[in-house]
Amino acid sequence: MPIRTNRGRAAVYRKLWGWPLRSPRHLGVAVFLAALVLTAAGIVVPKLIGAKAAPQVPAGAAAPPGVTSLVPTPSVLTTTSPLPTRLTSTPSPTSSRGVAPAPALEVVRQWAEQWVNHDGSAQEWLARLRPYMTEEYAAVMASVDPANVLATKVTGPVRAEASFAKSVEAEVPTDQGTVHVTAIETNMGWKVAAYEQGRP
Repeated sequence: MPIRTNRGRAAVYRKLWGWPLRSPRHLGVAVFLAALVLTAAGIVVPKLIGAKAAPQVPAGAAAPPGVTSLVPTPSVLTTTSPLPTRLTSTPSPTSSRGVAPAPALEVVRQWAEQWVNHDGSAQEWLARLRPYMTEEYAAVMASVDPANVLATKVTGPVRAEASFAKSVEAEVPTDQGTVHVTAIETNMGWKVAAYEQGRP
């Protein structure tokens, strides 16, 4: 039967609160139950509060304001531009074999005729070659002893090996083999910039 008066409720409350004081055994049971309830509350309550305070944020999603995400995000390395490619190919000839500027072949011929002429001193030999060479190559030829040049005459016409936009590679036949000569176009016209003596 339900309690309908305040006096009846107060009597029930006094009975409940007075139960632990009835005997030492009741007091021990009451203390044990209180300690058990407090321990359970100390374990469960922090977990509930922590779960509500720090919600799980999926990887890759932005954390809500005021919440620090504990999920590490992977670092991504990106390249902004590809590395430059080194060009190793040689320039293609602008004309085929045998077709080269006539002034270039003429300079090679004149240079070759003076190159095989050993009359006079080394300074005179170099002076005859200088008008047909670049200044840089004239300085290199200054160290060459004409006595080491075995060819004594040009034995045939100058032939173009390859022709580029600003240079021509030609071959000159001599009595001591073919000489390969490179001529380049400068502000002063075509000039010899290098040579290599071939085999007889």
